[in-house]
Amino acid sequence: MARFIFVTGGVVSSLGKGLSSASLAYLLQSRGYKVRLRKLDPYLNVDPGTMSPFQHGEVFVTDDGAETDLDLGHYERFSGVTAKKTDNITTGKIYSDVLKKERKGEYLGKTVQVIPHITDRIKEFIKHDTSKEDFVICEIGGIVGDIESLPFVEAIRQFANDVGKKNALFIHLTLVPYLKASDEIKTKPTQHSVGQLREIGIQPDILICRTEQEISREDCEKIALFCNVPLEAVIEEKDMDFSIYEVPLALKERQLDELITDRLRLNAPEANLEDWKTLLHDLRNPQQEISIAVVGKYAEHKDAYKSIYEALDHAGIHNRAQVRIVPIQSELVEHEGPERLLSGYDGILVPGGFGERGIEGKVQSIRFAREREIPFFGICLGMQTACIEFGRNVVSLENAHSTEFDKNTPHPVICLLDEQKNITDMGGTMRLGAHPCVLTADSKAHNCYQQDEVAERHRHRYEFNHVYRNQFAANGMIVSGTSPDGLLPEIVEIPEHPWFV
Repeated sequence: MARFIFVTGGVVSSLGKGLSSASLAYLLQSRGYKVRLRKLDPYLNVDPGTMSPFQHGEVFVTDDGAETDLDLGHYERFSGVTAKKTDNITTGKIYSDVLKKERKGEYLGKTVQVIPHITDRIKEFIKHDTSKEDFVICEIGGIVGDIESLPFVEAIRQFANDVGKKNALFIHLTLVPYLKASDEIKTKPTQHSVGQLREIGIQPDILICRTEQEISREDCEKIALFCNVPLEAVIEEKDMDFSIYEVPLALKERQLDELITDRLRLNAPEANLEDWKTLLHDLRNPQQEISIAVVGKYAEHKDAYKSIYEALDHAGIHNRAQVRIVPIQSELVEHEGPERLLSGYDGILVPGGFGERGIEGKVQSIRFAREREIPFFGICLGMQTACIEFGRNVVSLENAHSTEFDKNTPHPVICLLDEQKNITDMGGTMRLGAHPCVLTADSKAHNCYQQDEVAERHRHRYEFNHVYRNQFAANGMIVSGTSPDGLLPEIVEIPEHPWFV
């Protein structure tokens, strides 16, 4: 039977529960355990797919087509376990499922209530598809005390009783703030947060204390005393000065994995962290530095393109390069020009996005990269705006555009598929998840992947209009990747450019 670890947060949000959960997953894997990670989000949206990145950061798409919380990206990057639709659920989805059952008559004669019906559905989600796992780590979004989180916290309290204490463990992540004026650490917020948990009936087994300053032994003893946890279970987690990839080793130094295996009375081999130490060594000792401008609509929000930034860092580690990423607002490019904002970078990346704002800035940035022969990479909307730019300025298709932004464009080089034209619901109706892509031999894409067929994750409605495919090819932009049936262009590139994909 799987053991379940529940990670809750207190005092403030965005403390790093996702990173701590992902790091714990890696530590347990390094001891030979099979781990699955799950996120329970308290908001009423069915999924984050219709939420602005300014509200919630990026939407992380799974292979099987779920739009999920960005923490699932951390889970995948740290653990290597591919996330599924069944690894993220929201209050909206929980209530939707319960109300569908009620409408079908599955609760006939009963009054449908938060307890037991909502909490039962949450417990069902937690336990589903876990028969092959040694550990399931469940992160509860938000913080203890939020009204939205209450059903989830109550559900995990019940769940621990259902599976027995030897199969469940609670970790509470909390903030221990430092007051500069008085030059002291404050433990009271942590005490209050744990007090709220205990009022619901949950006694945390381990406290992870986020802090800017080192917590003294005296303060740790105070936290242990008032929060009713052993002193060794009060774990300091200081802000990382260098990289988030230091977190697993920092938690290992505090013996988090040993605390868990001891508490659950498990015998396991010592953790083997050599691969992680090698990763950090390569990260700390680059042999070169390059700069990449990421021109996007949401550049001022550091979490909006989280997976892209992490992918660039990972590529840098692999190539022993320090990657200096500079986010640039596409709207600024429109007003100040690409010459002023984009000169001097080693590469330009244009990521995804939705809506018309900043589109012309992306088009100008792509033209700048194409004409100056600066390495360019376009992803999702970045691919579509590359086609718009090429259509206008090379193929001479006047006012070429996407029908997403100009329904009356004379040259719809980007348009909706027929099956998307009559869709009215916005959520969960795009092309989502991993789709196969057949690569053209000797293309830049094929040389990069070194495979004939790959699969990449999609999240879009609009496609390159294959009517223009021959015109583009005649002017120097080829389709180097298509859907297996050859109908949907997935990758375009300019063979004569140093790198334009």
